[in-house]
Amino acid sequence: MITWGVLGSDEEADPGPGPGGPAEGPQLTLRALLAGAALGALLCLSNLFVALKTGWSLGVTLTASAAAWALFAGARRVGLSRVPLAPLENNAACSVASAAGYMSGGGNLAALPALLMLGGPRPSAPAMALWFALLAGLGVLVAVPLRRRLIVVEQLPFPTGAATAEAIRALHAPRAAGRARPLLLAALGGGVTALLRDGPWRWLPLHLPALVAPPIRLGGQPAAGLTLAFEPGLLLVGAGALVGARAGLSMLLAALVQFGAVAPALIERGVIAGASYKAIVAWSVWPAAGLLLASALTALAFDLARFARTLGTDGEERGGGRTAAPTPDGEAPRWWLVAGLAILGPAIVVLAVRLFGVPWYAALASLPLALLMALVAARATGETDVTPTQALGPAVQLGFGALVPGRAVVGLIGANVTAGVGLHAADLLTDLKAGYLLGARPRAQVLAQLAGVLTGAAIIAPAFDRLVPNAALLGTAALPAPSAMVWAGVARLVESGLGALHPSARTAALAAALLGVALAVLERRLPARAARLVPSPAALGVALVMPAWSSLSLCLGALLAAAWRARRPASAALHLAPVASGLIAGESVVGALIALGVALAR
Repeated sequence: MITWGVLGSDEEADPGPGPGGPAEGPQLTLRALLAGAALGALLCLSNLFVALKTGWSLGVTLTASAAAWALFAGARRVGLSRVPLAPLENNAACSVASAAGYMSGGGNLAALPALLMLGGPRPSAPAMALWFALLAGLGVLVAVPLRRRLIVVEQLPFPTGAATAEAIRALHAPRAAGRARPLLLAALGGGVTALLRDGPWRWLPLHLPALVAPPIRLGGQPAAGLTLAFEPGLLLVGAGALVGARAGLSMLLAALVQFGAVAPALIERGVIAGASYKAIVAWSVWPAAGLLLASALTALAFDLARFARTLGTDGEERGGGRTAAPTPDGEAPRWWLVAGLAILGPAIVVLAVRLFGVPWYAALASLPLALLMALVAARATGETDVTPTQALGPAVQLGFGALVPGRAVVGLIGANVTAGVGLHAADLLTDLKAGYLLGARPRAQVLAQLAGVLTGAAIIAPAFDRLVPNAALLGTAALPAPSAMVWAGVARLVESGLGALHPSARTAALAAALLGVALAVLERRLPARAARLVPSPAALGVALVMPAWSSLSLCLGALLAAAWRARRPASAALHLAPVASGLIAGESVVGALIALGVALAR
């Protein structure tokens, strides 16, 4: 047996869709497509708001499965639908919604805001929608030949995909009524919270303050100026419940050290201009970049052998050649990737040159790097449920900085290409894992994913334009955009070199990089139980460029979730994810709609 690569085949290893072959029942119906598009549009708005607040794009697949089921259950109850939503229809709707919801990821809301912070070009909303759609569409097509190797042959877990399959089975089982109620109630609570805090209507009987800060001073600086306060809201509490106690406690630790100790000392020495979020983060972005970059590259080095297996195959050598098996029933044909590269690849190069002024050879070089990133992202997501595309973005920027010295925009766009393709490849494979367990036809899921890409691109570009009419709003306490801050910081480094940094920032960046390497090594070398006690380098780095109140809320949610799991494990297993997802979706969607309404009223 000789392996030949992901484009090879293995007739015996792949029985077609699902471990037992294709399941019966409707899949990509018109109503599934429309429901997925509607849910995806809302989740895209939600993730747009969350990404600009926290730097993260949160998973939407589980939320979409419960919301789709609840939507059609409610429609049947009031007589608008006579036929219940079938499990495979739910799965197809999830594919549409997931692709749309993740349009805020893949470096889109790191590269574009960073570009604006640096005074770069701002393409029109239609041009940006086309750009985002091309990157995501290529990522979807790249995932097509990876399915057989990673899902069918290696049986990688893809935890979110497996959990989605289980959720769909549970929701569509007999006596499932009421299982979506916690999500809907939590979404209502999150929406009301956003309305009471952010709504411009002063006639409301209750109006929550934007922040609650203790009346104390640290190093002579007010706690509020150091961002040491509490933000009344449930979005970040819900996010903390999903990221877990390790990440939540890591973020709280980094926030207390940076904003409670380091920042006051540097303000007193005159290194930081004053006690404000923007002034503090202008310094802390450097240790954050060092920590994130070093830890991501170290983790990648550990995984090189595993990633290389993705390039192996599952085919047999016959007569010195490669076995060519026919496409199984319902499988997406592999020529789709070839056609995608032939059509979408040149279009991406042309847009990179025309919209952003990237040299053609640099734009062309981004395509093979994007394919490599897709392999990295696919295996990392399949094995760990973590997609490292955005964390590796600064490393890609530095690589393009060596190719085209002094051109920050080139690195930003190159990183956006690689991250966008990688994220959407990993996202489709997550959905294909759920479909594989349910017996869905992969071809229908790929088409659903492409429909979601078009939906998300059409939503996110104009919504971003309205939400962020000018770059001055980015990097503020209202829209911290922490990932964009890191990418913009690395871009400035590419453009001006290390000599432009304050000596303390250089020292902090080097120390943070060494810490990132050490933590990444400990994560991989220690036994699993001990490794869980090691602070998360990714969480530490993100917390350095978020307001401390955001880290506090995330940690609170993580600890509440941990207590729920400890005291009532059965209840937490059933309701924790829906409740957390509802809090996030409710507050973020209402918050985004309020912000968009205010922007439109200007």
